[in-house]
Amino acid sequence: MTSSPSPIHVIGGGLAGSEAAWQIARAGVPVILHEMRGVPGIKTDAHQTDGLAELVCSNSFRSDDWEYNAVGLLHAEMRALDSIILSCGDAHQVPAGGALAVDREGFSEAVTAQLMAHPLITVVREEIAGIPPEDWDNVIVSTGPLTSAALADAILKTTGEESLSFFDAIAPIIHADSINFDIAWRQSRYDKVGPGGDAAAYVNCPMDKAQYDAFIDALLAGPKTEFKEWENVPYFDGCLPIEVMAERGRETLRHGPMKPVGLTNPRDPTVKAHAIVQLRQDNALGTLFNMVGFQTKLKYGAQTDIFRMIPGLESAQFARLGGLHRNTFLNSPKLLDRQLRLKALPRLRFAGQVTGVEGYVESAALGLLTGRLAAAERLGRDLAPPPPETAIGALVEHITGGHLEGSKFQPMNINYGLLPPLEAPRVDEDGKKIPPKDRGRAKKRLMSIRAMESLKAWRDAA
Repeated sequence: MTSSPSPIHVIGGGLAGSEAAWQIARAGVPVILHEMRGVPGIKTDAHQTDGLAELVCSNSFRSDDWEYNAVGLLHAEMRALDSIILSCGDAHQVPAGGALAVDREGFSEAVTAQLMAHPLITVVREEIAGIPPEDWDNVIVSTGPLTSAALADAILKTTGEESLSFFDAIAPIIHADSINFDIAWRQSRYDKVGPGGDAAAYVNCPMDKAQYDAFIDALLAGPKTEFKEWENVPYFDGCLPIEVMAERGRETLRHGPMKPVGLTNPRDPTVKAHAIVQLRQDNALGTLFNMVGFQTKLKYGAQTDIFRMIPGLESAQFARLGGLHRNTFLNSPKLLDRQLRLKALPRLRFAGQVTGVEGYVESAALGLLTGRLAAAERLGRDLAPPPPETAIGALVEHITGGHLEGSKFQPMNINYGLLPPLEAPRVDEDGKKIPPKDRGRAKKRLMSIRAMESLKAWRDAA
């Protein structure tokens, strides 16, 4: 009689840890998932519940377009690999135009329920306050940007390195019934239909030039929360506080989260707004909307006053105000091998944002891969990461050495620039000439098709 393999330990029950545990169990290997949230007296600066896979910032997994968007491609690859994060996300999606956004509570509850119900998964509520015991010979550390100080310090002592850190900001959430729909209207940019079939998934609040200028003045003058102990920590450009963007130039927001393009006010279609603030549905009931791109470090009282200057939000009631926390990640190109193991202590693998990927889906993708790598190792099988032509493989390439020599390693979202290039096609599949302006888009599609073919070949050979 063959004995069952000894368990793999996963530390951290966020997106990456939840996905890693699921993949390990699906491979037939027992897994113990350690999560410190739920232990009395222990909490993080950003989490609100003790649910697994809680979404801390936005409720959006971003674009779901696999042919022309690298994030959508990553979605497709993860679906092809039986991702619990994507399956639960699909089951609990809310309208979001071309994006995949989810009801955050329903999503977390679904992931938690599936993991708790799996016979090979044991969830233990405890903090791992240092390097795991020596008899834990196969460990995945997926503690994310909010790694406990004790564990982070232990890892740093083992590697002899200093961690890198950056600020991450949270956008406010507004009660839908407090939005003034005599001013605001529903429409997705360019009326794009999302995965839920809705082409009017966003609420749009228009500003004329005078309103925009007054809003920028208030943002710049508003009192901010300062963190002196973090004062030399850089921001990640993909999640800048809105007032930091305003400080970079008065027009920055009009070309960023407040851009007015692709939207038409049905009450006055001939007049284009100077700027538009968008709100995205945050829960399945449609009772909560988050302010798209409005991460902030404004103090709470100032947030209420300043955001009510936005037309349509004069009486806004906030379910949650914005906030700020610090993210921590490793110098992965130096510290991790291509199996995502710590070179100084190979029994430890790392997954999620702590490795230097940025974003929900990217973090979960790394959890998915490390789960498969750890399970293969436990079962005595050789498994290499997916090829770099895939989105998942490209993320591995980035965090294990894809940055320029001599440059500083920084977090990265998935993007086509991480994948090996292809020459832009000049003719389409029917032999018709592609206009020069459309060749970049056509190239993205070819890269996505190549990625899915490579991913499926890797999966089938594993």
